[in-house]
Amino acid sequence: MVLGQENPSIFNVMNNLALMLDRQRKYEEAEEMCRTTLKLSEKVLGQENPDTLISINNLALMLYKQGKYEEAEQMLRTTLALREKSVHPWIN
Repeated sequence: MVLGQENPSIFNVMNNLALMLDRQRKYEEAEEMCRTTLKLSEKVLGQENPDTLISINNLALMLYKQGKYEEAEQMLRTTLALREKSVHPWIN
């Protein structure tokens, strides 16, 4: 791999692949791709990075589609808290 798996430009492609797997109803594969993308994104970009938050959101979607509601809710609450933390207080 020329760029390497930990290159941030790869994360968008990995997220898109997960969404494509989702559309094919390959939810377990999509979940695994989302988990891998999230792990790498958190490591390279940090948990509060907007691209990492997209990865958390995508994973929550895959969990929801598999009926893993509690874990999906937890992921979405994490995303919400991180987004609220990163928004300037003057922005409504």
